[in-house]
Amino acid sequence: MNEIVFPILLVLVASVFQGTFGLGMKYFKPLPWEAWWLVHATVAMIIIPVTWAFIVVPDLCSVIASASSETIFSSMLFGFLWGIGGIMFGVSVRYVGVSLTYGIVMGLAALMGALVPLLRVENVTSMASFPYVVAGLLIMPFGVAVVAYAGIKRDSVHAAAGQEVSGMQQGKAFRVGLAIAIACGLLSSFINIGFANAQPIAKLAEAGGALTRNSSLAAWVVVLGGAYLMNLLYSVVLLSKNKTWGSFKSAGVGKAYKWAVIAGLLWFGALGVYGQGSALMGSLGPVIGWPMLLGLSLVVSSFVAVKVGEWKDASGPLKIMVGGLAILIVACCVLGYSNSVA
Repeated sequence: MNEIVFPILLVLVASVFQGTFGLGMKYFKPLPWEAWWLVHATVAMIIIPVTWAFIVVPDLCSVIASASSETIFSSMLFGFLWGIGGIMFGVSVRYVGVSLTYGIVMGLAALMGALVPLLRVENVTSMASFPYVVAGLLIMPFGVAVVAYAGIKRDSVHAAAGQEVSGMQQGKAFRVGLAIAIACGLLSSFINIGFANAQPIAKLAEAGGALTRNSSLAAWVVVLGGAYLMNLLYSVVLLSKNKTWGSFKSAGVGKAYKWAVIAGLLWFGALGVYGQGSALMGSLGPVIGWPMLLGLSLVVSSFVAVKVGEWKDASGPLKIMVGGLAILIVACCVLGYSNSVA
């Protein structure tokens, strides 16, 4: 029973980290966003994963060096492309609003991030768990869509009450924003595809003496190397364009640095712990664990949003959102059950 329950508990813990790390982004001032993001990305994608991996993976450098160049390159490429998706998220929000963008991105990232690794599993259709995995993957985007719809209705209520919300554009601008959101969702799935692609590195780490649950850290180091490169380039471009290099030494930036580190710890804490749970789930780990991570993190982030007052005076949309969360929980239960099917 522990072999079934423990991996799911790890994914649940990871979803709490994933659903709360964004709170740190509210406290980036007085740093400009690009300076704060560079610090955050360096902590989240380099310092923490590399340090953690060095601690739990014997001879990490040799493990990575012994992997095929094709595996390393493709895994880093998927991480790099995921970084492009993150940039496109902010662009899409300006066209179609936060709620619709978030719904499209989360739905596509959960579905495609699990579907591509699923199709790569040998003889997957003959597995007893296959029908349950497919059912969970089909239910998950529907729940995300309901939550996104609730967010759009909430924004309408707040706008009617005179509150400032990020509104949708009309006509061609809306269609452009929709296309960007869809592209962002597809690219956002690449971090898990890269993780699945880097499993040979995890196998080498396990063969070298790492515990099964810790072997995934070696894979993350490679994938996030590519992701960090994209984020580094983007931050450097903005720092140069906005002439904000000197902001790192501005007065009163200690709080911003603190939250950059906290957000970084939570962000990679989510991926690192998810990776541990995924490794213990076997060949279907990236297929089962990834949508569970995103679905449960949406449940957590929605709960946090209610607690901080983002759904105040919007009782109707709140009920819709709760219904969407219930669907997400059902999807996660189905996926969790699939992990127990022999």
